[in-house]
Amino acid sequence: MCIKKNNIDTDFLALGLGGTNMMAMLWTIAMGKKAVGVEMRGDPFLRIHWNIRVDFYHQLGLIDKMMMERYGKEGVPHMDNGKLFSLAECFYSPNTVAGFAVPDEVVTGYDRTHHIAGEIHHVEFIDDRYVNGKPNRILTVLPQPETPREPCGNMIRTNLTEVLDGPSTFQSEANDVLVLLRRYLEGIEILDKETGREPRVQLFTTHRVVEESEGFVRGEDGRISVTFEKLIELDFRGKLRRFKAPDSEPITVNAPELCVIAQGFRSTDAERLGFEQKDVSVDHNDGNGPIVAQADYLAGFIDVLVDGRLRRRIASAFDDEGREYWVRQIAVGHENDPQVGWVLVQIPDFMVFDPVEAGYVSECTDKDSVEYFAAHQRLLYDFYIQESAKILEVPEEELRGIQMAYGPKQFSLIERIGDSPKIAPNVQIAGDSFGNGHFLTSGGAMAGMVGHSMAVLNYWKARAAGVSVEEASDNLAEEIRDCTQSWLDVSAKEFTSFAPINFGADRIQKIADESGIEVDARTKLVDASRRRRHGLSPLDPSDWRRPALRNGRVRTSDLPPLKDEHPDMALV
Repeated sequence: MCIKKNNIDTDFLALGLGGTNMMAMLWTIAMGKKAVGVEMRGDPFLRIHWNIRVDFYHQLGLIDKMMMERYGKEGVPHMDNGKLFSLAECFYSPNTVAGFAVPDEVVTGYDRTHHIAGEIHHVEFIDDRYVNGKPNRILTVLPQPETPREPCGNMIRTNLTEVLDGPSTFQSEANDVLVLLRRYLEGIEILDKETGREPRVQLFTTHRVVEESEGFVRGEDGRISVTFEKLIELDFRGKLRRFKAPDSEPITVNAPELCVIAQGFRSTDAERLGFEQKDVSVDHNDGNGPIVAQADYLAGFIDVLVDGRLRRRIASAFDDEGREYWVRQIAVGHENDPQVGWVLVQIPDFMVFDPVEAGYVSECTDKDSVEYFAAHQRLLYDFYIQESAKILEVPEEELRGIQMAYGPKQFSLIERIGDSPKIAPNVQIAGDSFGNGHFLTSGGAMAGMVGHSMAVLNYWKARAAGVSVEEASDNLAEEIRDCTQSWLDVSAKEFTSFAPINFGADRIQKIADESGIEVDARTKLVDASRRRRHGLSPLDPSDWRRPALRNGRVRTSDLPPLKDEHPDMALV
């Protein structure tokens, strides 16, 4: 089959423009190299909120510094008002404020009063596990993480375990961070076109790798060239469908020195090249032996002023035979923004949300019918509201009248990892595409944006120092795998250990001291591999493009003070 192609030569090719690859592109350009990015979904639209470690802020400042040193004021993007476009200042500055902010208004200079991220002012842990068969509550309020006044490249930690084990400092909508990175890359692209400079970056944001064999072509040396095509997107009977744009020609990147595939939890491009992820089994020394690290959750986006708060809760749940399970919940907000209330609640392994068992429909009801689906959704919503009320301390009746922009959505967390990130002499797998763990405390975002992208910077530094491509590539693969393994090791405790990650190791010890339960204590029963529910999956990115609004009011008042009494005490 003969296909007419446009050819591009570049140093770095990013397949997938999430946080991992956009940070990798920025490091690449800051090192004086050229980069091409390919993404089929257009502009960013991931609406979840991230808990962000301080290292990311320091990294943005270092990119700003490196860009200025290499290209000068005339070679970096500017805002519409003529001010230099600073990644770090747009993300956070002591001279601006947090709150509801439109990232495009911030990065253009139209909004001069806001920055994108919010600080975390309140770090709270609620331990509602039963003791000796009775309800028991221990509240732990931890100090606010220290926020730096300015970024400092020397403060970037090279050990990702230390990064993930450390406390989160900022909270931000993922989409806002991604738009910040995307607009800076676009600014470089526009600047080069306007000045006639050789393009340092080229972005193809409605494109995908050609699905036929011409998409990936191996040369005699094993290096891969990539051909991609422009798409059009159509909504066909409620589902998004993508087709090759008519009258468009494929574009080929000729064997770039480095190509990184980072396309989310499941990358079909990586699979086409023979990459596979495998479930991670963990032996928690509780008598059950190795089991798949898995947990099921409900996620919802509620218009409640959680504010600059990271609140975690762990509680006991009991099945019909009286066996105890530990379930976890998290509430994440954004400083000064009452329309940001992400609440995620874990589903006990014994719960199945069966409409027939609940008496909502008869046994003969078709499981594909509207009636069955609606009854199932009602069960999910009722459970979600009941559990959200416990972590927010807001009455159930009031929560049912609060506006919800998303959810509750059911999903699974399953730890998975590949054997090696390097699948060709010039192709590596990174981000969630290589491995993933417990992302509720944003470990995946930090592993990719802070860890994997920094490994790409180290690759270019090694090449500049005269290290061979093969050796630098092997070192890159080792760094990516080490970062992912650090994430999996740190997040494994989120499946069974009581203490939450990203509170910091010293803070976790403080919680253990106050609760009287050892840090490495385990649940009595872990049944993740034998649950009745099945067929769940991670949150689907396309969900964020179809918000399901549940009408109601916006709660702008502060959350009620945490009660000293366990919510089950009224039942005793």
